[in-house]
Amino acid sequence: MNHSDAHPAPSDAQAAEHSTPKSRWSRWKRPLTLAFFLLLIVLFTALARRIDWAEVFATLADFKLRTLLIAAALTVTSFITYACFDLIGRTYIRQKLGWRQILPVGVISYAFNLNLSAWVGGIAMRYRLYSRLGVSNGNIAKILGLSLATNWFGYMTLAGVVFSSGLVTMPPGWKLSSTALQGVGVLLLCISAGYLVACRFSKRRAWTIRGMEINLPSLRMAGLQLALGALNWSLMAAVIFTLLPGKLDYPVVLGVLMISSIAGVITHIPAGLGVLEAVFIALLQHEVSRGSLLAGLIAYRAIYFILPLLITVLMYLVIEAKARALRVKPGPK
Repeated sequence: MNHSDAHPAPSDAQAAEHSTPKSRWSRWKRPLTLAFFLLLIVLFTALARRIDWAEVFATLADFKLRTLLIAAALTVTSFITYACFDLIGRTYIRQKLGWRQILPVGVISYAFNLNLSAWVGGIAMRYRLYSRLGVSNGNIAKILGLSLATNWFGYMTLAGVVFSSGLVTMPPGWKLSSTALQGVGVLLLCISAGYLVACRFSKRRAWTIRGMEINLPSLRMAGLQLALGALNWSLMAAVIFTLLPGKLDYPVVLGVLMISSIAGVITHIPAGLGVLEAVFIALLQHEVSRGSLLAGLIAYRAIYFILPLLITVLMYLVIEAKARALRVKPGPK
């Protein structure tokens, strides 16, 4: 009996069934990767042209070194805090990933998210890096979803406290009055409380949306989400507070940041260029000069946005080079 008799050739249908998915991915993988890198180059170029580098360097030179170091330390703490969102995601998907694999992905994604939009940083970059580490698409989506929930439920909790307290007053003529802002704060606190109640008492723990299963986290995990999310927003405000004139109180700076962040999301402008400055000047110009506000915010952009992006580009290249060695076996979907 020859080998062809012992092992009959598979039919065309069987061959197509086994080879088509892999061959299709092989055909598209390289063009998609190339398109991803070209998109990054285009976005980096556009961002670099929008930044007045001479103004940035001149503004930073006017600050004391101690002030810049404090702002830089707060920035590092904030980025690590944000990266810890993905550590919660690791527990959520129950996949064996080390913190040395997760934290760099979270830091890189955050820097790209801040500067180049959520689609590039929060979504595309996470999919690229986690897939390189051997994480399935389903689990990447769960990590991404949990990170978004951590960020925005943390925001709602903190903004709810600040807005409802009446610490931030809206200027006359604004469509949203100070009283209405307090009402928004109460609403945000109710939403956050509702999330915790659902995590504690909901009998239904899973939903399937477009083929992806979403599981409600435990009350302990949900509480950790709100705490970490609120901490990160607090650290962002602390960076700005360090760089703005000393006449301003921290709760006021925090409240204005909360308002400007929503305006940035609505306008969909990468890095919120111009939006942050406009809101801060509109709400605080009656307390300090416009020039000092603008100088502090330019320094904030340099320390919290631009410098981390330059550092994380190098981190990204290192991870791309070492991705194969850092891969893990896929966990449960």
